[in-house]
Amino acid sequence: MDLTAVYRDEYGRCVATLTRLLGDIGLAEEAVQDAFAVAMEKWDADGPPRNPGAWIVTTARNRALDRLRRESTREARHAQALLLHGPDENEEEVGPVRDDQLRLIFTCCHPALSPLAQTALTLRLLGGLEVPEIARAYVVPEATISQRIVRAKKKIRDAAIPYRVPGEAELPDRLPPVLTVLYLIFNEGYAATTGPLLRTDLSAEAVRLARALADLMPDEPEVLGLLALLLLTEARRAARVGPGGELVTLAEQDRALWDRALIAEGHELVRRCLRRDRPGAYQLQAAINAVHTDGDATDWAQVLALYDQLLALRPTPIVALNRAVAVAEVHGPGAALDAVDALDIPGYHLLPATRADLLARLGRTHEAREAYEEALALAGNDTERAFLQGRRDQLAQDRSVSRGERA
Repeated sequence: MDLTAVYRDEYGRCVATLTRLLGDIGLAEEAVQDAFAVAMEKWDADGPPRNPGAWIVTTARNRALDRLRRESTREARHAQALLLHGPDENEEEVGPVRDDQLRLIFTCCHPALSPLAQTALTLRLLGGLEVPEIARAYVVPEATISQRIVRAKKKIRDAAIPYRVPGEAELPDRLPPVLTVLYLIFNEGYAATTGPLLRTDLSAEAVRLARALADLMPDEPEVLGLLALLLLTEARRAARVGPGGELVTLAEQDRALWDRALIAEGHELVRRCLRRDRPGAYQLQAAINAVHTDGDATDWAQVLALYDQLLALRPTPIVALNRAVAVAEVHGPGAALDAVDALDIPGYHLLPATRADLLARLGRTHEAREAYEEALALAGNDTERAFLQGRRDQLAQDRSVSRGERA
């Protein structure tokens, strides 16, 4: 059994469960990490258990209990009692959240923490994402993310922020970072930072949690918008890579491979969202994906109109870059290149990759090749790197053919 795969599948669930048992996020994370270290040795000798997740939780619980028995503080004795006897069965849980992982997300999104700390900590604890993966999601230096996670844990400990379920009145205020976390977890599953392009464990978990959140808050339009966005994107997963694991662009995908049940569900959610006068950012992104999955071809004029709304609502460079792709389809690559050249997104490989594609379409081959080289230097995913290398090499082949025709 691949322990790395077990780590990816079970880490977040185990941390969430141990946090509920211990009431201490830091101790729960340390215990789960200890349990995986034990598994590395024991499973090699004895073979893996039938239920790896349960084994990790039990081992982590025992390791935490051993550590607490060696301590004499009041907090340690309280945590030890929780591990031995569990929470008071007569004590009513505050609030409506029943899912351990969803509960952990809301806990990490405590308003005492900064927005970046909230989402970075949750991605680390729940998704098991490493610092480089989180840094890529935010397009910021790794050191910044590492510092924020350390500070967030310290603040939780020093301020005695409790692991508890938020009440009904608190849920809307905690919602924006929760949505961000689920969106980023899904994105890492759909375009992983390193290794294979797809991490189906993360994308599937993000969809599951988004469904749980929609059940919890069925009247929140942005919750429905996020769920629709994830479903419509997940629906295209089977067509996103070819038989050899190569990246397949949207225009080249075999639409017969798309999951029509997910598309139908996503479209219905989008229709519910767009009945409102002022849809939010996730609803607009879902609407864009609905256009991509409607019929046999994309209505790029409609996509561009939706991106105009999204850019007015969320004027970020990444939204502007995505909008430029639609501009290229509606107004041509020259107009799109002007928009792209006005953007600055340090460390984001899709900026030079998009620029390279536009330059190639304009026949500016030498500049396109340089842009592909820049994108390759920034891309970390093996599949994306292979795709960019293929596009770069194709430029040289096309140029050789063109010279031959002129000769």
